[in-house]
Amino acid sequence: MPEPENQDLTATTPPTPQATADSAASETTGAQGDLAAQLATAKAEAATNYDKFMRAAADLENFRRRTVREKDELRTTATGRVLEDIFPVLDNLALAIAAAKQPNADVKSLVGGVEMVLTQLKSALASHGLKEINPVGQAFDPHQHEAISHQPSDKVKEEHVLNAVRTGYSLNGRLLRPAAVVVSSGPAKPDNPII
Repeated sequence: MPEPENQDLTATTPPTPQATADSAASETTGAQGDLAAQLATAKAEAATNYDKFMRAAADLENFRRRTVREKDELRTTATGRVLEDIFPVLDNLALAIAAAKQPNADVKSLVGGVEMVLTQLKSALASHGLKEINPVGQAFDPHQHEAISHQPSDKVKEEHVLNAVRTGYSLNGRLLRPAAVVVSSGPAKPDNPII
């Protein structure tokens, strides 16, 4: 059989080693270009995230400083209000001392004046949330009272407060100082005679 004269020789010839190297190099160059673009994108994203982080850290530090400053201002304002209410008490105490130093000072009127100043002080402190704890006759509460002794009593029930030695105080429901109390142990028990 005769062979055709016009055959395409390139279809049957294997590629040369140079052509294979050129196509591999072009694929590697394309892959490197993709990697370089990905790296550039990742670096840009990292820089953006770092900038956001630094801004958030600065905002947090500013918030901390502002909170500390506001807390100090609030404390100063609250303290100032309490002191403004105590100034008249100090003035009246100074007047009481001046009256007591007079040669013809009347003790009864001085005592009455000092009692009024004490009432004024208690009123000023109560307006800021201070409450006295004076539990005479009430049941003993270890959360509010400090028992310093027990004493028998026919008039006060057992485990009830017989006497307050020191007044306790609470501020807006928070105990500042417990009341020091004497607790009743009930009626006196007779000594058992020895038989």
